[in-house]
Amino acid sequence: MTVAAAVLAWMLAVGFGSANAAPSVSDQEHRLADQIAQGVQTPGAAPIVDGGRAGLRPVAADTAGAGPAQTAWLAALGYGILQPDAAPPGANDWGCRPSAAHPEPVVLLHGTWVNAYETFAYLSGALKNAGYCVFTLNYGRENLLQGGGLGTVLPGRSGVGDPVASAGQVGAFVDRVLDATGARKVNIVAHSQGGPVSRWYLKFGGGANKVDHEITLAATNHGTTLDGLAWLGRIVTNAGLDVLAPAGVLVGRSGVQQIVGSDFLNRLNAGGDTVPGVDYTVVGTRYDEVSTPYDLTFLRPGPGSDVRNITLQDGCELDMSDHLTMLYSPRTLSIVLNTLDPRQTPDVQCSFNPWLIGGGGRII
Repeated sequence: MTVAAAVLAWMLAVGFGSANAAPSVSDQEHRLADQIAQGVQTPGAAPIVDGGRAGLRPVAADTAGAGPAQTAWLAALGYGILQPDAAPPGANDWGCRPSAAHPEPVVLLHGTWVNAYETFAYLSGALKNAGYCVFTLNYGRENLLQGGGLGTVLPGRSGVGDPVASAGQVGAFVDRVLDATGARKVNIVAHSQGGPVSRWYLKFGGGANKVDHEITLAATNHGTTLDGLAWLGRIVTNAGLDVLAPAGVLVGRSGVQQIVGSDFLNRLNAGGDTVPGVDYTVVGTRYDEVSTPYDLTFLRPGPGSDVRNITLQDGCELDMSDHLTMLYSPRTLSIVLNTLDPRQTPDVQCSFNPWLIGGGGRII
């Protein structure tokens, strides 16, 4: 498959052909989300299960070498398909020692059907240049036969396996980072599925004592309606024909578990969204076509935690970033840097970043 064909297939797979890019959160979207969530409370209904094959566990993969910096997601995707194990620039220098100014390393976590390089080829190098030790991995790898979904036909697709197992991989990786750097805690920057996976680690995997700040970008923290498709699936499933679990054949186990009303999300969010001792910054975009409705990403603070929920377009309508191109938005980068060290980066940028294309309107 050529890179161009792979890019086109990927755009279709993640829903970029959708015309639903209006910068608003409709009442209808929220009704769909409520109906999906309520569906698991009705007689005869059950939480959405993962739909994968029992006994098979995803694996994590270290990166090998570093790829070039990128300013646009499409260019990063092309490189990431050809070099799926490359680290984003500036990441995984295991000899890095945190400075007094920035004593906590930054761990970057990608989402579903992607890899670390194409997710963070813009943010990673900027964080390194700002003085942080930066680390990342490719978690949750499975193939199509294992239940990873259709996206795994492309090389290096990660984040497709059981999210609970992926959270364990994240925990093991954080321990490696702490051992290598001598730091007491890390900060996490997580995109899409990386948000709920890392929050599972915080809540159930001992991460609350090892993480200072959790920053999520377009995270599926409370799930997605998949633009209403999940709602339709819930209605059919509640009527007696389970179509949600078999959907894992197409979207993978992690994809099914990110639908509103999944067993994974129900357990993750039961008893509160946050854990004491960790502060949260949550960034969503009104143009998100994958995590819908977009403000399901936002968290409610519990005891001992601060939560800052940010809509990317508030105060900057020029930034029309979607689910993936927000990773290549100067505004997103400045929010991350401001969160980590507001004295070093006191101002949040506002610049043009178009839907789908990103990169300030450039594709390379």
